Amino acid sequence: MLYRRFPKIPDLDVSALGLGCMRLPTLSGDRAAIDEPAADALLSDALDAGVNYLDTAWPYHKERSERWLGGAVERLGCRDRVLIATKAPTWLIKEPGDWERFLAEQLRRLRVERIDFYLAHALNRKRWQTMLETGALEFLSEAKADGRIGHVGFSFHDDLGSFKEIVDGWPDWEFCQVQYNYMDEEYQAGDAGIRYAAERGLGVIVMEPLRGGVLANVPDGVREAFASYPTPRMAAEWALRHVLDRQEVVTALSGMGASSQLWENAAVASSARANSITKPERAAIDAARDWFRARMAVPCTACGYCRPCPSGVSIQGVFGLWNDASMFDDLEGARGQYATDLAGHGADACVECGECVPKCPQGIDIPAMLKRAAGALG
Repeated sequence: MLYRRFPKIPDLDVSALGLGCMRLPTLSGDRAAIDEPAADALLSDALDAGVNYLDTAWPYHKERSERWLGGAVERLGCRDRVLIATKAPTWLIKEPGDWERFLAEQLRRLRVERIDFYLAHALNRKRWQTMLETGALEFLSEAKADGRIGHVGFSFHDDLGSFKEIVDGWPDWEFCQVQYNYMDEEYQAGDAGIRYAAERGLGVIVMEPLRGGVLANVPDGVREAFASYPTPRMAAEWALRHVLDRQEVVTALSGMGASSQLWENAAVASSARANSITKPERAAIDAARDWFRARMAVPCTACGYCRPCPSGVSIQGVFGLWNDASMFDDLEGARGQYATDLAGHGADACVECGECVPKCPQGIDIPAMLKRAAGALG
């Protein structure tokens, strides 16, 4: 495993691959029912592979991820070998006392006295204003001073202007977390945001390097694009190499649900050095990007932030099937799956209340796109 360092934390080695605890193994597909033995084995393999950065958050796995991680670290006796990162649920903050309440509960769930990396979760311009109005910066400084927090940063979902405002809004930020992959170079903070953060001394953590798994399981058209390069590589390797080629990136988070995925990604993170991609390699990645962009129906990464829908629409499920139909040219198969798997929870159940729209990190007009999806799949 290769290790990198945050500019403001120069004495700490961080694994180039981080374990995202958002897509852990589950029982019967129930997001709240983490398969603890399987997840423990996954974490054990991650440790053996040299991964030391573990990323979770308040809402992951319906608020079970932090509890599992705290228990797993205890069971494996690895607290001194890992860096635990979690996030304050900024959308739930209403008053100053909420910051203390959530941090105290997260320390309890994780069974630790100190959270190594603490992030303000999913910041946008509105939530940044809430932070300022509720004394968040003062609280974070105090929590860091008393040892309950090691290092402070934020994850981000908004436009580049908002990103710059947040970066410049507090000199004590040590790192930021942004969505970035070879399909999203100009999306949200994007390439420009990564460079802006680095110029101001912030280390960058990348989420969705495989775009919700889409870039790991690619169709034949993308495989053909990669086959133009003489050295055979798995699709996930191409995607991770693209991200880790950025010298500003300290670690790339992957929500791996199986050990096979972990070992594949760890092998990449053990050899992918910054600034090493050649022109022929870049041409293959560009060709893959062009293929995808020409065929995706909706830019959904299946992050789940839009949930729950008051009308019971499986937004993630609908968009996933629609994108599959578009990218894999299998509309009939998607229609059959839509009719059976999403019966009663399809796009036709949308009443256009709009509650999901401000929650979407991708800025998708979800009701409008659901209406189009209903036409394609219904």
